[in-house]
Amino acid sequence: MQKLPLLIPKIQLFLLLLLLSLPTLHVISQNLDHERSILLDVKEQLGNPPSLQSWNSSSSPCDWPEITCNTNNSTVTAISLLRKSITGKIPARVCELKNLTVLDVSYNFIPGEFPDILNCSKLEYLVLMQNAFVGPIPADIDRLSRLQYLDLTGNNFSGDIPASIGRLRELFYLFLVQNEFNGTWPTEIGSLANLEQLGMAYNDKFLRAPLPEEFGALKKLKFLWMTETNLIGGIPETLINNLSSLEHLDLAINNLNGPIPGGLLMSKNLINLYLFNNRLSGHIPSSIGALNLKDIDLSSNILTGPIPEGFGKLQNLTGLSLFWNQLSGEIPANISFVPTLETFNVFSNQLSGVLPPEFGLHSELQRFEVSENKLSGELPRHLCAKGALIGVFASNNHLSGEVPQSLGSCRSLITIQLTNNRFSGQIPSGIWTSPGMIWVMLGGNSFSGTLPGKLGSNLSRIEINENKFSGPIPAGISSWMNIAVLNASNNMLSGKIPVELTSLCNISVLLLDRNQFSGELPSKIISWKSLNNLNFSRNKLSGQIPKALSSLPCLNYLDLSKNHFSGQIPPEIGHLKLNLLDLSSNQLSGTVPIEFQNEAYKDSFLNNAKLCVNVPNRNLNLPRCAIHSDKDKSATKDLILILILSVSAFLAAILFSLRLVLQHYKIGFRWWVRESIPNH
Repeated sequence: MQKLPLLIPKIQLFLLLLLLSLPTLHVISQNLDHERSILLDVKEQLGNPPSLQSWNSSSSPCDWPEITCNTNNSTVTAISLLRKSITGKIPARVCELKNLTVLDVSYNFIPGEFPDILNCSKLEYLVLMQNAFVGPIPADIDRLSRLQYLDLTGNNFSGDIPASIGRLRELFYLFLVQNEFNGTWPTEIGSLANLEQLGMAYNDKFLRAPLPEEFGALKKLKFLWMTETNLIGGIPETLINNLSSLEHLDLAINNLNGPIPGGLLMSKNLINLYLFNNRLSGHIPSSIGALNLKDIDLSSNILTGPIPEGFGKLQNLTGLSLFWNQLSGEIPANISFVPTLETFNVFSNQLSGVLPPEFGLHSELQRFEVSENKLSGELPRHLCAKGALIGVFASNNHLSGEVPQSLGSCRSLITIQLTNNRFSGQIPSGIWTSPGMIWVMLGGNSFSGTLPGKLGSNLSRIEINENKFSGPIPAGISSWMNIAVLNASNNMLSGKIPVELTSLCNISVLLLDRNQFSGELPSKIISWKSLNNLNFSRNKLSGQIPKALSSLPCLNYLDLSKNHFSGQIPPEIGHLKLNLLDLSSNQLSGTVPIEFQNEAYKDSFLNNAKLCVNVPNRNLNLPRCAIHSDKDKSATKDLILILILSVSAFLAAILFSLRLVLQHYKIGFRWWVRESIPNH
């Protein structure tokens, strides 16, 4: 009871504050009502898209998902129409929202020129990316003087980038990627002292120009992306030295030439470096001080000399791509010790020596690509030690030895490509059955063994041509249901072609030429519905060519040459639309199907002495058949019948004429006798 009097002043204070706030609340309510009216009008001018159904007159704009208000919900500050299927132009009325700082209409279908929003004087973030805008950027875009973030990516803006864009002093983010700009970019961009991220990539209609040295004034620039912007000339050393904050540099797919500046690989903050697809030449700088580098791609240039050992000091390096250059020498062994290395791509160079054996032991290596070099020795034994390896690419080298057994137990592996080396021995069985394996390409070696009876469920391509595989095609081949390409040419495979082979419904290329197969081809084809290329040439196959081959809907290439096939070519084979047909050097006889009796198939039937054609053709160099077909036989019978009837009619006419003559002489004789005897 003693404390009750103390409550009265507090209640009075609360009521006083409430009374004082009522005018403010009234002003807030009036302002939001006005802004709601503006937004509803904007919605109507946009065509009342269904995605904005929450915009209505009975709720506060601050409750609409696409609208953001300030902290006390007194005014609209941001509009985000991201992926709302907007197809109408942005109404100018949006600028009547006096406190609007953010406008994002990205990923829609908005047409027309740059929207009429230059009166949005407080706008700080403008995102128009991935729409259908056309025409130039307004020359007075600097009216948006508070703009900090501008993204016009993925439109059809054209013309020059206006110099006035360099007067947007607050900009820290400027992206003009993937448009149709066909003029120049202004050096005034170098005046944007606060700029941290600049993207102008994939504007291949820009006029050819060198990388402007004025960009060196962008001291805060961390991200520079100018892929495919028609850059020419060299990379200015002074520019690189001045961009001390740079973390990401992408100048790929241009026409830059000359050497890589030495200071570039000394930049302390650099993380990603992409200079691929240019014409850069000379040696890669040997001094590497950019110890934060994670990803380096210098591929597709004309770089020469060795791979710098300094790359082995980059303890954060995840990807090193140096392919399609003219690099020589050995691969530095210390690169294999980098603990973060995931991708090592150095194919198509002139590298020599042996592969460092430590690759795969110290990092989660995923892609190991060393094809088309002059490397010798064996494959590293521990490429999949961390269980992350996806692909091994080592084709066209001088590598030898056996495939490491560890690769047979590498469950992450999806392809192994060792074509044209000097490998020998048997393939680890796990490579055939690995559940993730897709491509196995081992042609041009001295591998031996037999074909596997079982494959992994995803294996679709096997190339083991030019090896020493032997034995028959396994009956279990019917389980190879996803195989699309099987090239086993030039091995020592033997036995009959089993009917199970014809059950591979997804196979499109089947090359079994230059082996030792014998016997007849299966007369029945179970499911070669996708087969495009079939080659059984240079074997010991015999019997007749199966009529069933004519039922293959996709067959374009058929080569059965240099076997012992005999009998007639099934006429139905002529219904196939073949780009290549070779039945030469067999023992075939009878008539060549009429569809193949033309110059396009002049070499298709060579060395088949008993083949003939309906009409002599000097290109085919085959004799004319005596009787070509049942139709010809019928025609011959008709001709003989006509001749017989004609002769019969002729003879009948002669007999009739003789009869008339005889009758005439007989009558005349009687008259003469009567006239010669005197009357009594």
